[in-house]
Amino acid sequence: MATKKVSASKPIEYKDAGVNIDEADRAVSLIRAHAKKTFTAGVMTDIGSFGAGFLLKDWKNPVLISSADGVGTKLKVAFLANKHDTVGECLVNHCVNDIMVQGATPLFFLDYFAVGKLNAQVCGDVVGGIARGCAANGCALIGGETAEMPGMYTEGEYDLAGFIVGAVEKDRMLTGATIRGGDVLLGLPSTGLHTNGYSLARKLLFDVAGYRVDQMIPELGCTAGEELLKVHRSYKRTIDALMDAGLLKGAAHITGGGITDNTPRMLPKGLAAEIHTLNWTIPPVYELLRSLGNIPVDDWRRTFNLGVGMILCVDGMKAADASEILAEIDEPHFPIGDVIKARGAERVVYV
Repeated sequence: MATKKVSASKPIEYKDAGVNIDEADRAVSLIRAHAKKTFTAGVMTDIGSFGAGFLLKDWKNPVLISSADGVGTKLKVAFLANKHDTVGECLVNHCVNDIMVQGATPLFFLDYFAVGKLNAQVCGDVVGGIARGCAANGCALIGGETAEMPGMYTEGEYDLAGFIVGAVEKDRMLTGATIRGGDVLLGLPSTGLHTNGYSLARKLLFDVAGYRVDQMIPELGCTAGEELLKVHRSYKRTIDALMDAGLLKGAAHITGGGITDNTPRMLPKGLAAEIHTLNWTIPPVYELLRSLGNIPVDDWRRTFNLGVGMILCVDGMKAADASEILAEIDEPHFPIGDVIKARGAERVVYV
């Protein structure tokens, strides 16, 4: 038996399915205005092109370094606080740090913003933060994707990811190959949780302790939202300064996995990091979280950065020179440890 064809009683447009092309056009207009401010000499195409072009010039033997990442559940805090102008900056700085540890100069950035129902102003705020981060790092925002997908996301929520490409001359690439026992590890302070550990932090602050996002927390001197939305900082200027002086042998961006899992990523086989836990003051937010959850020390160290956003490796004989350069650029730092011979499978030793 033939199936009866059923038609809608009235015309159905795309917006009836939940996609508003007019709102998308408004969002693109805001995105274009933000992105234009980040364009560098290498940008060859305009926002809206099918592909983004970038001209590599004045490079002799460049190695392209790329990375992709997201903001994670830090976005949940942005939703609660209705504050969307900083998470994009966090995303850019995270990606910049990831390629800078290999010595790369950031060239260009692309973003992916996905939402169930598009709000052009929220999208504009997010991309405004991305553009601010790109401009601060000398990186061009040359393209991306804004996807409106009804039914995919809870109302008022979105997802955000980014992709970065940088370049480094092959003979300047940081590989960690020259790191030796006796080299010194310098810690650089974070500006907060950066972009990792948020699932546990949210559970402890909001579910266990019962704080509201706008509630002042005496131990922190700010609200829960203000603490959790502190911008993930960039270490580009610091790494550039030590690379230009020929003093940097390796670097580790302390993200998910903390000092424990990230420090070994820059070390050659057979070497380990000895971390001196009394050489820096752990910020109050980490002590509060540890207390709220009675978190085991090992898990605490692998979940949060504990106030250390980057660890740099320099020659033990030139550590004073590195420290002097960092002081000249007003970069707070501290000797967090030393490179030692590995003892079995343990790559990080806390003392």
